[in-house]
Amino acid sequence: MEARAVKQGGRLAPRLFSCCLALSLALGGCGAREQRFQAQFLGPFDTVTTVVGYTKQKERFQEQVQFLHDELEQYHRLYDIYHDYEGVVNLKTLNDHAGQGPLSVDRRIIGLLRCAKEMEALTSGKVNVALGSVLSLWHGCREQALSDPLSARLPDDRALRGAAGHCDLSKVMIDEAAGTVAILDPGLRLDVGAIAKGYALREVCAQLEEQGADQLLISLGGNVCAIGGMDRARTPFSVGLLDPQSGDEQRYLLTLGLQDCTVATSGDYQRYFTLDGVRYCHIIDPQTLYPARHCQSVSVLARDPALCDALSTALFCLSPEEGLALIESLPGVEAFWLLPGGGRRQSSGFSAAVLEGESLLP
Repeated sequence: MEARAVKQGGRLAPRLFSCCLALSLALGGCGAREQRFQAQFLGPFDTVTTVVGYTKQKERFQEQVQFLHDELEQYHRLYDIYHDYEGVVNLKTLNDHAGQGPLSVDRRIIGLLRCAKEMEALTSGKVNVALGSVLSLWHGCREQALSDPLSARLPDDRALRGAAGHCDLSKVMIDEAAGTVAILDPGLRLDVGAIAKGYALREVCAQLEEQGADQLLISLGGNVCAIGGMDRARTPFSVGLLDPQSGDEQRYLLTLGLQDCTVATSGDYQRYFTLDGVRYCHIIDPQTLYPARHCQSVSVLARDPALCDALSTALFCLSPEEGLALIESLPGVEAFWLLPGGGRRQSSGFSAAVLEGESLLP
């Protein structure tokens, strides 16, 4: 039996530099007085964040990167379901308080949960942040497979079905006026991995724009957000989608041009374990309670990072046909699927974002 996963700081985390999305950035297109700067840091959301910017002043870029880091770290602590932090009421606190009445929380938790309810409705339950009791069973199996491959196992079906009885998001009550959240079901546990990075990126990028940022590209895990373009003419940033089937982290499926939009990718090749020759990834279908197997990866392109993050998870849990129908019903949203065996699907407007000369067909 073989078990493969990546552990970081006692938790499963994406492998460094193995993001679904790679930055493939052209160096031209900038005004003569503007320079290209790049920074990278590890910490928030247990992944690598890469920032590329074009500006005349290095100090201005450094200020933006520091602001981004500090804000993302705050969101990370608030949305953490594994750790306590002194003076912070976070999602772990809320989970521990389940069934005990309302709890005063930070407005950023209320905003995330409000967004989560919207995404659950939009995706017919394929994105459900109340699935934590089910996800924790799979998390435990990945941890065990990592620490002792010979003892790798699947969650017990009876335990999965029992946990599934505590995944009703309507049992999470939000009182925005009072600033409180109550989890009515003592057995319900929140896990916001499907939307947390995208939502945090949406909020922080909005703040950066208010501060005047207009030539930044930010990669946070599998989410890449472009604020403006590479220059004052808003030339799109070039962002490559990695080919996971090649095993080469420098080989792209295709290259997108991003300007004032986001692309998010979900895939089965970063966090998983293998048991008896079968790969079990971390993306669990709320209906089957097992890892989804419809595709190897799916990328979603839209202006809203939170929407992209949620939809990439939802589409991974839907058949390509069902996912395509959903995407075609949403204005300004496009998607690209990499199917098992190398097949590809795309929504009707996706080609418009592909840089000239790139082929979408094998």
